[in-house]
Amino acid sequence: MAITALPPDTDADIGRVTEALAMITPRWNVRILLALSGPPLRYSELAAKVSWLQNGQLHPKLKSLCDAGLVERTEHTARNVTYGLTERGVALLPVLPLIVTWAEEHLETADRPLPAIEQIEDSLTLLTRRHAAAILWVLKSREEVSGRALARIVMPSSDWTNVYPPLRQLVADGLVDTDSIGQPYRLSAAGDGLAPVLGALSAWSAGQPLNQAAHHPVWGHPQAKPAPRSWVSSQSRPTPAALPSARTVGTSPTWHNRDLFSHATTARPKAAIQAGGPRR
Repeated sequence: MAITALPPDTDADIGRVTEALAMITPRWNVRILLALSGPPLRYSELAAKVSWLQNGQLHPKLKSLCDAGLVERTEHTARNVTYGLTERGVALLPVLPLIVTWAEEHLETADRPLPAIEQIEDSLTLLTRRHAAAILWVLKSREEVSGRALARIVMPSSDWTNVYPPLRQLVADGLVDTDSIGQPYRLSAAGDGLAPVLGALSAWSAGQPLNQAAHHPVWGHPQAKPAPRSWVSSQSRPTPAALPSARTVGTSPTWHNRDLFSHATTARPKAAIQAGGPRR
């Protein structure tokens, strides 16, 4: 079922990325995936690696990750059960360094160096805002769009004024810019810089290797970016194991290279974003 007024291929692409973000963004999920990035672990071994989780929190998290197809439970005997990443889970890990790279470029450095896991968790929070993926997709493709036009594309079955709360949030988060109330909206430097992250998430959710993100019809062609603005992170949290390095496998992309919209708009240079920036 279509969720936007975009072409079916694009609508399905956004839906897959939104679902992928919903799998990994819930609290502790990324840390559990990183803890399982090595050999399969018994429950007690995994619990020791994520010791900040209180009693009763780990089991439902594991079940949700198993249901999502990222973790598998293997029962060797009644007393020997292990948990490990599935192939899909392993393939997702190289996306995480891309998120860290984006955060290091576009999020302000705090008073102390931020652990990579904190940068990932804070960045994912921004991407899972309601309608965020669809809005970012449209703005990347159309350069500038009015609020009313954006509403017709992103939420065609809703009152068009419903687009403004998520738009205001994305502006506050530093991913979207506008000159003033009533003026068109466009991606900020930080929003435009998400191209490698969203392209990789699209490739992963479509079952493609991450190196095919460069061929994505929307996010595969980075544009000139204005100067980024800064962001302040939240309080420190425990640091998990180091992130794995990215791995890629060559194959052809599945995206259809076609016009994603019925008409194009004249490109307008993006203005440098103002003080403030992406925030949780």
